[in-house]
Amino acid sequence: MDVLSQLADGFAVALTFQNLALALVGCFLGTIIGALPGLGPSNGVAILIPVAFTLGLPATPALILLTSVYYGAMYGGRISSILLNIPGDEPALMTTLDGYPMAQKGQAGEALALSGIASFVGAFFATWGLVFLAPQLVKVALLFGPAEYFALFALAFATLGGVAS
Repeated sequence: MDVLSQLADGFAVALTFQNLALALVGCFLGTIIGALPGLGPSNGVAILIPVAFTLGLPATPALILLTSVYYGAMYGGRISSILLNIPGDEPALMTTLDGYPMAQKGQAGEALALSGIASFVGAFFATWGLVFLAPQLVKVALLFGPAEYFALFALAFATLGGVAS
């Protein structure tokens, strides 16, 4: 029950007018930054850190702004990869495999909408999963040793090799 009261306190802070406005502005700026090839989410956040300091934002609104920029840039990278076949960053690379052929067939709007919906659903479930599963994930992560890290990296490289071929 303690988790739910803390979650309610978090919603009370996050749903203030200032924080919602910063989230909206951050998503808009992030989408613009992400749509430019070569500027990814990490660069977008790095560019806008001085803005957060210049505005004199406290820690919570600044983190909301920068997190929104990151989410917006993650989606914005899909725009150039779908329309131009130029991925703006590494996560947008896989979007070029399905999104650009859809754009060539005249289905660019559908590809952008599917990408946006998939980004929202993935972020939604990841956030809620992190809220409720974080204590269990910490217990599992602390059990990882050198052998598990090696197996994880070997699986990652094998998966990349399979996808690239």
